Amino acid sequence: MERVWPMNLSGLSLRDLQYVVAVANHGSFVRAAEQCHVAQPSLSMQVSKVEARLNTAIFERTTRRLIVTPNGQRVVEQMRRVLVEARAIFALAGESQKPFGGVLHLSAISTLGPYVFPCILRDLRSRYPGLSLVLGEGKTEDLLRALMQGDVDAALVSTHRSGAGVTAMPIFREPFVLACPEDHPACAPDGGGWEGLTARERLLLDEGHCLRDQALAACSDIAPSNRHATSLETLKYMVAAGEGCTLIPIMAANAAIGIKYAPLPIEPYSRMIHLVWRHSDPRVTEFKDLAALLGPLASTRHPTVQPFSALHLARRAFRSVPRKRNSRASHRGSD
Repeated sequence: MERVWPMNLSGLSLRDLQYVVAVANHGSFVRAAEQCHVAQPSLSMQVSKVEARLNTAIFERTTRRLIVTPNGQRVVEQMRRVLVEARAIFALAGESQKPFGGVLHLSAISTLGPYVFPCILRDLRSRYPGLSLVLGEGKTEDLLRALMQGDVDAALVSTHRSGAGVTAMPIFREPFVLACPEDHPACAPDGGGWEGLTARERLLLDEGHCLRDQALAACSDIAPSNRHATSLETLKYMVAAGEGCTLIPIMAANAAIGIKYAPLPIEPYSRMIHLVWRHSDPRVTEFKDLAALLGPLASTRHPTVQPFSALHLARRAFRSVPRKRNSRASHRGSD
């Protein structure tokens, strides 16, 4: 017999959908309740009401863990889409009243966020006085997933997949420096840089960090036995302990005991930071204005950081300079 779906949705609210999605994301009623700022019994009861209203078991409950059922996975994905569209409604309604509708969830990759946010926060609050900023950080793939699910409005990333429902705008180029133990020969002007190190001396972040991929792109000769770090700060501790050398983005190259930083050629040893947001987000103009603002703000605190606007103008100026013709060719032309 064909299943009859209820057409009256008055028994469901957006808050109910948020509860279900939070439980699916965390795999736990307790952690979902903490995220939603509600008592765990109340959240559990509401999720059960949603399942009863839809006549569908979304979760399989055991004493040890929580499992999303196959049909529940499809229901949760649809709920995520509904919540994204609902946020778009509120964004449209608030667009003419407050910047970004009054709230901006801005995240950054973990090798950038802790170092760029202190540089830009004061100026952002001055530029957007009525804006509530919710900041976060994580790995690139996690940020892009959160972006598409509507949990994040915009993110600062170094690499991204083009054409994946995401709009990207370059904001600044950040150089890398070589972090070495203080007495390491690579710190010398003729030390050989990253490529001059032995395979055992090159330290990397764990897989999933774009900085790891960028370091490997510069030189992929890494000893299999090398230890990896989960964060830039841990990586710097390893360098200070004399375990090897690593590439550090310039904004993270703060003074540390036992570490010396050596400059590197900017062209191969740098990364372009982009601001990304969803194609479907109606706040395009505001995101573009934000992107144009972030580059100069970062450069003010770190002069070696190059805003994309300045790079773009420099390239245009270089292309507009007429090239001198070869004198021999000119002579032939006059014959």
